[in-house]
Amino acid sequence: MTPAPIELHPVGHVRSPYTAKGDAPRQGRLSDTIAEIVIDEKYLPALWQIEGRKHLWILCWFDRADRSVLRAIPPGTSAEKGVFAIRSPDRPNPVSLCLVDLLEAEGNILKVRGLDAFDGTPVIDIKVYAADIDCAR
Repeated sequence: MTPAPIELHPVGHVRSPYTAKGDAPRQGRLSDTIAEIVIDEKYLPALWQIEGRKHLWILCWFDRADRSVLRAIPPGTSAEKGVFAIRSPDRPNPVSLCLVDLLEAEGNILKVRGLDAFDGTPVIDIKVYAADIDCAR
């Protein structure tokens, strides 16, 4: 059976101080940098009641990643691994998953801490963090 085609529709984009490789932290949770997620106006109703949340999962499309990379050496190690065994931004489908602290939600702007995306990165989805289902047992 042939899989159905995948069609993504970005819901917004990132505003951050990171503009080039080496600017962003190894993992967003390792940084206190504040960034903004600008949600497209047509998705504004999807933000209803998000301001009460403390943490969010942000899914981005790392549009500047190298999609041909299948193996890499993680920072702080010397052993090469497959990209499915590590958290490299370079991978066949550069979907980024980052847990952020929601600091403020005003209009179509979410102010967050802990996002490791470059300025202008497309945001493809936002999901709330739920400790009872998001923590491994």
